[in-house]
Amino acid sequence: MGRINPLDLSGARSVPLSSRDSAYAVEHFVKTGTVPDLRALERGWPQILKGRELTEFLDRWEAAVRAGKPVLFMFGAHVIKCGLAPLLCQLADVGAVTVLSTHGAGALHDLEVAINGATSEDVDQNLADGSFGMARDTAELYFEAVRQARDTSSGLGESLAVTLAARRPPHAAHSFLCYAAEHDLPVTVHAAIGADTLAEHPDFPAAALGEATYRDFRILASAVAGLHDGGMVVNCGSAVMMPEVFLKALASARNVAGPVTDFTTANFDMIQHYRPQQNVVRRPTLQGGRGFTFTGHHELLLPLVAWVLLSRLGHAH
Repeated sequence: MGRINPLDLSGARSVPLSSRDSAYAVEHFVKTGTVPDLRALERGWPQILKGRELTEFLDRWEAAVRAGKPVLFMFGAHVIKCGLAPLLCQLADVGAVTVLSTHGAGALHDLEVAINGATSEDVDQNLADGSFGMARDTAELYFEAVRQARDTSSGLGESLAVTLAARRPPHAAHSFLCYAAEHDLPVTVHAAIGADTLAEHPDFPAAALGEATYRDFRILASAVAGLHDGGMVVNCGSAVMMPEVFLKALASARNVAGPVTDFTTANFDMIQHYRPQQNVVRRPTLQGGRGFTFTGHHELLLPLVAWVLLSRLGHAH
């Protein structure tokens, strides 16, 4: 059979992150200084169809928090680009999120936010000359964390959080990774080689990345084992990667740890896709529990839902 030689990336040209235009900046991120009391809003919406379902979902989320059950929050990169990382940290402050899980791009954008105060380049423009994804600062920091994960036998998420926080980046207050390091919050990162821009760089540590992200899969599977009888899983904005990873983690947990049933799942997204519907909402709850779907823009729907929950928990001002 024919053979194609791998592309030699040794001559790939990188650019400083500061020289690149970024679409989303921290000054536009969610404001979490105060939590508006939205209990009156909740009392006013119709208890019909999605109104009734959202009330039930919030009932279950509140019950999980009050009972000290694990709440796994999985998310895609758009949640970070929409400025919602501070909201996730706000929820973690009161135990409404106990584990954060994302894919490679979710972590990559958080790194850029922390060190640069902005993220998300113009793909159309930068793809034309091959500079898309070639920000050197981002790659250097990410690769340093990967090597640290290899040397310390840490998961990718933990190593990214610790490595980033150690640099005391200027925009740490807007970073979920920095928050995780400061508050010892479990965070897992599930990277796919070739799916993230980091694979374009000539010094990409593929073997070490594979080991670190696999370690995070096992950490996630351990966290999933604790969902039994009252835990929560929320997937927001990940259409493929996190639903697929979660399903395998659930299978592993059931295989090794025993029953993992009677928990609540929900998928929040702008469009309801096949894999979240099957792998988060339907299949995991067939043996007990409840799955929900809520459709809307992250930057509007998530703050409303989170602040209603925080109002219920007595954290509104």
